[in-house]
Amino acid sequence: MARTLTPEIGARFAAVALGHVTREYPNKPGHVLAGPEDARTPADLHPVFHGSYDWHSCVHGYWLLARVLRRFPDGAQAGTIRARFDAQLTPGRVAGECATFAAPNARGFERPYGWAWLLKLADELAHLPETRWSEALAPLAAIVVQRFGEFLPIAPYPVRVGTHFNTAFALRLAADYAEGAGEAALGALLLRTAERWYGADAACPAWGEPGGDDFLSSALIEAECMRRLLPPARFRPWFGRFLPDLAAGRPATLFRPADVTDRSDGKIAHLDGLNLSRAWCFRTLAAALDPADPRRTPLAAAAEAHLAAGLPHVSGDYMGEHWLASFALLALEA
Repeated sequence: MARTLTPEIGARFAAVALGHVTREYPNKPGHVLAGPEDARTPADLHPVFHGSYDWHSCVHGYWLLARVLRRFPDGAQAGTIRARFDAQLTPGRVAGECATFAAPNARGFERPYGWAWLLKLADELAHLPETRWSEALAPLAAIVVQRFGEFLPIAPYPVRVGTHFNTAFALRLAADYAEGAGEAALGALLLRTAERWYGADAACPAWGEPGGDDFLSSALIEAECMRRLLPPARFRPWFGRFLPDLAAGRPATLFRPADVTDRSDGKIAHLDGLNLSRAWCFRTLAAALDPADPRRTPLAAAAEAHLAAGLPHVSGDYMGEHWLASFALLALEA
């Protein structure tokens, strides 16, 4: 497979996402039930994002479709994507999503991973000429912005796991929305939070990577978060302190693609995502360095090795198929 996003790959990824964003079952809900009245079907709880096995995967499935449509507006799947958006991204359906978020027990629903992907989708829709979809999603995006504004100031510590609760990943995606939407207050809050959580970090050993169900590298996504939020003149010295031995290929555990032993196991299948998300980070971090920087070559080589390990497995078993293409797209476009 090519190492960049082509119209053919975009059409293939879009076909995969179109096959699951409205597939209601199997479904893994993430809600707290306050009483029997809360035991509702996924489509009743989530009129838009009820497919793709879980809410956040459905959200970033729609992001993938929006991104492919933006890149290839006359592509093979463009008409089908537009029809799906017209059917799903409507004010009435989004109002149902907002109502679910407003439930008393929903304060922490999809925090922070789903929040971040929702803003990433909102940012992508805002770049499309069809403004009706972005306008329809705007009330839910406003709720998520408010939730970030309420949560980040009271969160004393980052979460450094390699799964959905990782806070660096959330800050990284939310930064794209803040910049694109001109949300200066949100952007400033993201930067202050990143500096507070990660600014003093140095000599990261990465000895705990990879965990058995990681789809993010705790070390690399932190670095990518700081790359996105800090000005280059501040990021480069921070990066040198944080991972000082990259030119020598250390920490070695970061440079070895993860082994995936059973792709029908949803947790083990996360490791395909780890390979793809590492490739994304390796590529963006290498590009942030000076052309003569000795770290660029090992980072670029690691990106290629991780892409080779992850790209062949974007589709196949549904445990990976319902979400992996989004991470493959991030990596190919990095």
